[in-house]
Amino acid sequence: MCTAATYKTKDHYFGRNLDLEYSYNESVTVTPRNFVLNFKKVPALEKHYAMIGMAAVMNSYPLYYEATNEKGLSMAGLNFPGNADYKPEAEGKDNVTPFEFIPWILGQCADVSEARVLLERINLVDICFSPELPLATLHWIISDREESITVESVKDGLKVYDNPVGILTNNPTFDYHMTNLCNYMSLSTEAPVNSFSDKVKLETYSRGMGAMGLPGDLSSASRFVKAAFTKLNSLSGDSESASISQFFHILGSVAQQRGCVHMGEGKYEITIYSSCCNTDKGIYYYTTYENSQITGIDMHHENLDSALLISYPIITGQQIKMMN
Repeated sequence: MCTAATYKTKDHYFGRNLDLEYSYNESVTVTPRNFVLNFKKVPALEKHYAMIGMAAVMNSYPLYYEATNEKGLSMAGLNFPGNADYKPEAEGKDNVTPFEFIPWILGQCADVSEARVLLERINLVDICFSPELPLATLHWIISDREESITVESVKDGLKVYDNPVGILTNNPTFDYHMTNLCNYMSLSTEAPVNSFSDKVKLETYSRGMGAMGLPGDLSSASRFVKAAFTKLNSLSGDSESASISQFFHILGSVAQQRGCVHMGEGKYEITIYSSCCNTDKGIYYYTTYENSQITGIDMHHENLDSALLISYPIITGQQIKMMN
C-alpha cells in the first residue's frame, strides 16, 4: 500500500511513500525530451516534456511509480486492488495501458487542465508490459501547483475526481475517502473545550487532545485521514530545507515499520522509500527504509535534450555522520 501527498510553501512539492514487501530494483530515472516513448496502441512520442521520478527500468523502458515533468506536473500510481478495472480496446479512444499512463500524461501535459483534456478520450486497456510482468492494479493522483485530481478506472468507467486535500492512499474508492473525512470534522490542533456536559468540570490533561480520535493504524482509509490532517495543518518555513523536511515529516506520519503488516510467509510490508520532488525546480529527493539521509537529484543538471535514459540507483544503506 502507499500514500501520496502534495505540499506548497514558496515552491510546490509532490511525493509519496512506496509501501511494499518487495522491490523491483527501482532507480531515480530521468527521461529526456528526445527519448522515444513507445506505446502499445497509440503513436510514439518522439519528442515530449522531460521528466524525473522513481522507475523500474525494464527492457530500456521506464516503468514509473511516480514522476514530475519539467513543467511541474506530477503523477503517481498507487495500489487499488479489487477496484481497478482495465478495459478492452475501444475504437475512437486513446488506448493507453496502465504502465504507459504516467509517461503518456507527463510527456504531453503542462498542467492538470491539459491532463483533463487527454483524460476525456483515454481508455486504460488491459494489456500487460510482458507475460512475466502482469499489470498492477492502480489508481492515480495528478497534481500541479494549483490543483490535484484522482483518476480511477473502475467497472463502470473512468472516474476523475477533484482532489482538494492533495492526498491519495489505496482502497476504497476516492469518493469514500472524502466522505469518510466527515467522521473527523471535530478534530482540531487546538485544545478541546468541554462540550460533554456543563454539569461536570472536565479539563485537558495533555497537549494534543484536540486530535483525539485521529486514526493511527496502517489501513489505507486511516492513512488517508491521518495524512490529510497532518498535511492540511502543516506549517513550515518556505526555504528548501524547511519545506522538504516538513514534507518528509508528513509522509513519516503514515510510514510503515517492518513487522507491523504481515503479508504471510515471513514477509512484511514496509515503506521501501519516501520521495519529495520540488516540482518547480525539478529536484527529486528521497529516503529509503534504512537510509534516512535525504538524497537529491536535479533533473536540470542533466542533458534534457538527450535521447538516452539517465538512472541513479537508490542508496539503501544507512548514512551516519559520526561526530567523534
